[in-house]
Amino acid sequence: MSMAERRKALGYSQEQLAELLGVDRTTIGRWESGRSTPQPPQRPSLADALEASLTELDALLAQPRGVSHEISGQQSDDHPGAGDPDEMIRREFLRILTVSGALTALPLDEAEALTDGVRRGAPADFTQMNSHLWQVYQLARSKGTVYLIVRDQLATLNEALAADTRGNSRPLLNAAADLYQLAGEVAFDANRYTDAAASYSLAASVSKDAGAYDLWACALVRHAYVAMSERRYRQAAQILVAAKRLAKRGDSILATRHWVASVQAEAYAGIGDLTACERALDNAEQVRELTTDSTNGGWLRFDGTRLAEERGARYVQLGRLDLAEETLKKALAQTALASGQSYRRRGAVLTDLAAVGAKRRDPEQVVAYGREAFQLAQASASGYIARRLQALCEEFGSLSKDRRVAELGAKIATFSTP
Repeated sequence: MSMAERRKALGYSQEQLAELLGVDRTTIGRWESGRSTPQPPQRPSLADALEASLTELDALLAQPRGVSHEISGQQSDDHPGAGDPDEMIRREFLRILTVSGALTALPLDEAEALTDGVRRGAPADFTQMNSHLWQVYQLARSKGTVYLIVRDQLATLNEALAADTRGNSRPLLNAAADLYQLAGEVAFDANRYTDAAASYSLAASVSKDAGAYDLWACALVRHAYVAMSERRYRQAAQILVAAKRLAKRGDSILATRHWVASVQAEAYAGIGDLTACERALDNAEQVRELTTDSTNGGWLRFDGTRLAEERGARYVQLGRLDLAEETLKKALAQTALASGQSYRRRGAVLTDLAAVGAKRRDPEQVVAYGREAFQLAQASASGYIARRLQALCEEFGSLSKDRRVAELGAKIATFSTP
């Protein structure tokens, strides 16, 4: 991970980081590009701002980014063009945040009055609408069906922020951070990684301005998933260290820190560290000691119900196949569709069980579980299950000589999500 990537993951613009450190924005740009390095007296403050140790800071500075889109104006192939409606919404939202100035939080009574005013001028209360959208997203067989609604809600929220004459509203900023995480989830499920990362970065930035540590930590967790989807596990682990620190500053009754631990287990498994992985899973298990108010059903949904399948998946990553199969079969019973569990969850467990079969060179197990997972991917148009199945194909090797395995691989290769 480079310094620029860490800065963006934490939600800082170059201007914000420069202001925090008392330097010019161009100085941040030179540090990030590797054209210069911070002086010894500047390094401790920079490390603190980036939630890093001095050793970690050296590693960040040793990996300068290439030419930034922020400077060059160029765009990657998978990023929306300048005229893309979603990109226009993002740019307008950032402009509004910039114009609003320091973004200091209002007293609760003033915030409540402002929220009432916004409600009178907007089509719906944002907090309630966001909560409803998360429910629709969770229940939707195809996650992409909520895309247009989320986009419309973002546009409405932008209008409310633009009309805000008081300069800032904590409820509005919290709603924005919440909604950008949902927008990122929709993009991530559709394999639009650049859009997902951009949305999570915006969510982190707005959360920071609102002083909402749990929202901020959750945005970083989701950002780590983008890194892990590209198998950059060490980078994900670095992001999650920052998320853990933020979660400690959040609300102790919420499950944020336990979700961070659960995702850290995935990063550690990807690195190959069994001890750290199991320690993180044990920390995640402590979520069961919290009250029923530890989640909100929206941007924070971690309640421990998925830990069996998470533990099984981690054992697959680590090659502990006996432990993996035993754990995953228990999880499969818990994710029965008759009980209302999601297609994504069941599809992931089935794919992991197929992966166990592939590692054991058992074509029967691969085909039995892989076919059902593929059917769920088709029924739900889930990019998430599709990614898992594509990774499964990489495990086939000589098993592809089996006609049934070859047919399954061919179907997965031609499958695409809308």
